[in-house]
Amino acid sequence: QTSRYLVFVSSLCLHGKVSGDEDFPKARNLTWSSINFKTILMWQPKPTNYVYTVEYYALGKDRMKSRNCIKKDVVECDLTRQLTDLKETYIADVISEPLPGQPFDQVEFPHTSSERFCPYKDTIIGRPDFDVEVNEAKDKITLHIKDPISAVSSGNRLLNMRDIFNGDLQYKIIYKKAESTGKKEEHTKSNTFELKVDRGKSYCFNVQAYIPTRVYGKQLGELSQLKCSPAGEKSFFEEYGIRVIAAVIITVIIISILIIALVVILCKRSQNGSGGPDKEGMSLRNV
Repeated sequence: QTSRYLVFVSSLCLHGKVSGDEDFPKARNLTWSSINFKTILMWQPKPTNYVYTVEYYALGKDRMKSRNCIKKDVVECDLTRQLTDLKETYIADVISEPLPGQPFDQVEFPHTSSERFCPYKDTIIGRPDFDVEVNEAKDKITLHIKDPISAVSSGNRLLNMRDIFNGDLQYKIIYKKAESTGKKEEHTKSNTFELKVDRGKSYCFNVQAYIPTRVYGKQLGELSQLKCSPAGEKSFFEEYGIRVIAAVIITVIIISILIIALVVILCKRSQNGSGGPDKEGMSLRNV
């Protein structure tokens, strides 16, 4: 009888109606992850005998279900295509629900709300790419900055950051001489940056997006990869060093002295050799 009772209880647990929050744990640790307007909501824990549905809404507007996140056994939901008004502030709810086809008697299921999220103010701007150009005189460097591409589409193309932020988008440039550790910073409102440099010196650069209209802590994007300008032609002294140059000079001096000494000796021998026959000729003529 005891074993039959246990089987009966187990059957109720597996096939009976579901009730109570303990059967559907609330989602926790809701986190927004957004880079270049690719926006994903993440949470925990991984569901076992239940599923999640994600709803979202802009403040003051109707609540909607995310089409791709209804009764799913996942712990993230891509809301990129749902959060179309980039300057709106959104809240998402993750609802714990029974498995499809599982009976239940709850009127309202456990749910957890996210923090507020505004794509325009909160998305992280990814690292920009840029080209380094050095003029012929080797005394000016120009950076040509490429705006990162967003996940927002318009027509048949993806918008870049300049399309979205317009005049709000600036770039922060961090630079230094290649052989130096000291760094300097500049800002540019355009996609080009010019810098007067010491002729022939190599300079290294990092670039990151800068949105001054945002709150502090969210103004800067990801830092680009480090890029350096090619070094110009080195001077004779830079190329060979003082010790090598001194050795060359000393060698030249010694060789010059030896050559001069050899020339002097040869000249004296030549003069002595030419003087003898003249005297002999004169004595013969006198006879």
